[in-house]
Amino acid sequence: MQIGLVGLPLAGKTTFFNLLTGASCETGFAGTGEVHLGSAVVPDARIDFLSGLYKPRKTIYAQIQFKDIPGVRSDEGAASLAVMLLDEVRGADALVQVVRAFDSDEVSSVAGEPSPYRELSDFAAELLLADMGAIENRIDRIKNARKMPKDAAAQLAVLERLLVALENEQPVSSVELSQAEQEIMAGQSFLTEKPLILAVNIDEDQMAAGDYPDRDKVRAYASERGIPVIEVCARIEMEISQLPAQDRADFITDLGLTESGVGRLAQAAYERLGLISFFTVGEDEVRAWTIRRGTIAKKAAGKVHSDIERGFIRAEVFHYEDLRELGNQVKVKEKGLFRLEGKEYVVKDGDIINFRFNV
Repeated sequence: MQIGLVGLPLAGKTTFFNLLTGASCETGFAGTGEVHLGSAVVPDARIDFLSGLYKPRKTIYAQIQFKDIPGVRSDEGAASLAVMLLDEVRGADALVQVVRAFDSDEVSSVAGEPSPYRELSDFAAELLLADMGAIENRIDRIKNARKMPKDAAAQLAVLERLLVALENEQPVSSVELSQAEQEIMAGQSFLTEKPLILAVNIDEDQMAAGDYPDRDKVRAYASERGIPVIEVCARIEMEISQLPAQDRADFITDLGLTESGVGRLAQAAYERLGLISFFTVGEDEVRAWTIRRGTIAKKAAGKVHSDIERGFIRAEVFHYEDLRELGNQVKVKEKGLFRLEGKEYVVKDGDIINFRFNV
């Protein structure tokens, strides 16, 4: 899973990126404007428990890939934003817009006083304009082509529907397309169809007060559009992440948080994208595998190895919660909670699976 961090300059994207990935990229006024790539381990207490129980040679957590995309000021125009983002966001599964709520004299002297709602709505408007421009250009290319593609009429019909939605300030994701229409649009990448998560970057005083500028308006905006919101004090959490493990836990608790920034973001991303985790366990390895909700056992086997999917026989399945409650695999079997499932079994979040196969 790859997530693109987007937003205006000086919102704290690179600080947040450093927090998530453990990188040490230059931030703020010292930033280079380069795209940064990194990955983060997804915290999962279930993996911690399984690793302690099975004591494997290797423990492998799920990972999220992050891309820190430089911000572009709104006065530079939607066209420059579109060129940059369309290129960089193409491979992202989701976008996280980082908006500035924190108060800083140094930053405010350049970017103005914090106004999270304005950042959120202005950025959404620029994404709409960027998609409108892309669709208008595509329509013009089709109409002016020397040789019209076979599905030109169908393409134009879908593109014009999308354009009407955007003109009415509705994102591409709000337009329901049939399977045939989705196939027609395959390969097209629109900014407003990407799942969006909002990360409000607050300061320590705002975290303690549980409030920041425009909080109610931001919450209402996000709720109306089904956008998950997390609030993170990126600078403080990044400093905490560099401390020894025990000290980190103490400081996180002192801040009134139950989990780290990457944990909160991972949870929001999994829910937004409809993702779940299943586990494989043993003396060699305990590992988390990320799949989409609704994935059948045979397809889940393919995440482990293509040969396992091709030669799938059946899946031996029991659930993490049952193992956690009973303490070991033998007791799970004694309670009749160990099952053999076929290829059409829909994998559940927290399933522990051993795939039987023959190739």
